Amino acid sequence: MRFSRLITAALLTGTLSLGSCTGYQKLLKNGSVNEKYEAAIKYYDKGDFFRSGTLLEELIPLLKGRPEAEKAQFYFANTNYKQRNYVLAAYYFKQFIDTYPNSPQVEEASFLRAKSLYRDSPSYELDQTNTITAVETIQDFLNTYASSQFKAEAESMSQELQKKLENKAFQSAKLYYALRYNQAAVTSLGNFVQQYPGSVYSEQADYIRLQAQYAWAKESIESKQRERFTDAVAYYQHFIDTYPQSKNLRLAQAMYDDSRAELERLKSIPDANTAASPTPAPATN
Repeated sequence: MRFSRLITAALLTGTLSLGSCTGYQKLLKNGSVNEKYEAAIKYYDKGDFFRSGTLLEELIPLLKGRPEAEKAQFYFANTNYKQRNYVLAAYYFKQFIDTYPNSPQVEEASFLRAKSLYRDSPSYELDQTNTITAVETIQDFLNTYASSQFKAEAESMSQELQKKLENKAFQSAKLYYALRYNQAAVTSLGNFVQQYPGSVYSEQADYIRLQAQYAWAKESIESKQRERFTDAVAYYQHFIDTYPQSKNLRLAQAMYDDSRAELERLKSIPDANTAASPTPAPATN
């Protein structure tokens, strides 16, 4: 008996769904503009953003000049956001803002556009062009709506994206060292430290920069080693002054000691730039 009731309920649900689908298809094919608009709003309010969006996309050009057009365009943009079509959502929210700059929903549309770009930001391993665009858009929103009800959430999104960009910059700089491109590593890690002075990666960046500088000096020709070991010593001094409790102090000390030893060794080798010039030939009468 119970099994029979379950089958009956399933069949009834399927029949209702089929009927609903059939009604929707008829509406798409034969419904008037007003009927489609009313249905689109009802679907939206029920959370059926696919059907609502499909109807609204068709209606928007047909509603131009009518009071319903503004609401239709905002709802259509939001149906894309609700369906996680974030690139399209950002595009259509921007279109809404440009079309209805005086709308009371412009602030919300601006926020949702920024949030769409935030949602579209890729993981840090990938190209971060979209993330940079999202950060800039969020900042524009905060500058324009300094007292917005969405301010706290916008600031939180911005901070999260900034951390992602920071991580990307550190990982990219560190990769140069892993690939043994020591000169590039020194430059990139130095740029990172300047750009993100309070970063959680600052200690690692300074230590790896010391490693890269030391390795670069070791692999250099003798005429370049004085300068490069001297820089390694300077990076060591900066590192121990800044991070006196670092777990890498012992390894840093070993690089420092060897750099000093190399500089002592190089003192006995004439500098090519200061080596004695050949004795000039005696002047002839």
